[in-house]
Amino acid sequence: MHMTLQAKFHTVTDFEQFIAQPENRDRRFELIHGTIVEKSMPTEEHGLIVARLVAWLLAFVEANGLGRVVVETAYRKDADTLNRRILDISFTNTERAGPVVKRGAVPQMPDLAIEVKSPDDTYAEMREKASYYLNSGVNAVWLIFPDVQRIEVYSGEGVTVHEVTDTLHGGDVLPNFSLTISKLFA
Repeated sequence: MHMTLQAKFHTVTDFEQFIAQPENRDRRFELIHGTIVEKSMPTEEHGLIVARLVAWLLAFVEANGLGRVVVETAYRKDADTLNRRILDISFTNTERAGPVVKRGAVPQMPDLAIEVKSPDDTYAEMREKASYYLNSGVNAVWLIFPDVQRIEVYSGEGVTVHEVTDTLHGGDVLPNFSLTISKLFA
């Protein structure tokens, strides 16, 4: 469940002061178009899908020396002072990956953004995320919908919908990566 906390617009600076307050340290927040939004804790189903996908991605990326796969990481595009988003899973290729960020948000967007729909997320919210990520420089976005066992892949070429019987491919971002989607939802 996403709960909007305050109606006024906040910048990344305001947001970082807000989340540093002692009462907010153990809570999860995002800054979405200047609005502070509290994120709910993921479900077991969500965690299982994320864990499976990360295991496959990490093995592939490390075996091929392609870059960095991370989970639950905050990102913000340097010039965007109204957004600080937490991605379920992300990949940044070696050429673009800077030093590992140890505090705060990664100051650039990843090459691949992956979001898994939680029960409280709406399809519209998920698709807004994909649009925001693409407009912010992400090369591809995978939206995973456990309730209908479907993955939508967004890129500069448009949207491709993959059903549970299909195979997901890494495209230009992760060449030669493939995953039988049914394994993700098993």
